[in-house]
Amino acid sequence: MRFSTSALAAALPALVAAQEPFQEYKAQFQSFFDKMSSYIPNPAAHDPVAAAEAKLGAMKLHTLTLDNWKDTLYEPVPADATTPVEWWVLVSGRNNTCRGWCDKVETAYNQTAANFALQPGSPHMGYLNCDDQPILCNLWASGASYLWVFEMLPPPAPIDVYRKRLNLSTTTTEDIMGLRNALQDPETAKQFNKMEGFFHPFDGTAAQYGIAVPIAYFVWVCNLVPSWLFMLVISMASRSLM
Repeated sequence: MRFSTSALAAALPALVAAQEPFQEYKAQFQSFFDKMSSYIPNPAAHDPVAAAEAKLGAMKLHTLTLDNWKDTLYEPVPADATTPVEWWVLVSGRNNTCRGWCDKVETAYNQTAANFALQPGSPHMGYLNCDDQPILCNLWASGASYLWVFEMLPPPAPIDVYRKRLNLSTTTTEDIMGLRNALQDPETAKQFNKMEGFFHPFDGTAAQYGIAVPIAYFVWVCNLVPSWLFMLVISMASRSLM
């Protein structure tokens, strides 16, 4: 069957009119989708401009993300290193994680980073925000106000990892700077907990089998679901089994 040019031209207005309801529904769906998306937290927010400013500024502070944390920690480690390269990472957050209680610790840590940047041989300094990077925080099984110490050696050497919780209300710059050589003293080393076992970020079972990130996402999703919904699902499941 052939259509003449005139017939096609006559049909065009009808085709355009038929598209209008579709476009309207599409716009409504997009609006609904955008609104729903706004309620879902971003599991990997990152401001590269602010991160570059912190890294190149007076603090020499590296912002860790799910994508860059391993590369960042390994970056200053020589391939033939036998002495560990030390990293300090403060785990913190904003409203969702800290409710404003982390400001004092962050200020003290930032000042420590600025002081260490002027002292040769100081630890490399990093920062992890759990509001921006909840998956990485779950991967490390860490909450806010923890100071993590990584003693980095070139792969495949095992990595010693320690962490210490900082007091949110009393921690000062002097307190944090006083921890610089704490791990070398058996007495002060007791302040830190050595990471071992399943959730060790480098050598743990979850990391070795490649399931650490899926577990971290699962925990994140579970935290998004209201507790009453879990109870409802469990109640319905138990009734269906009876």
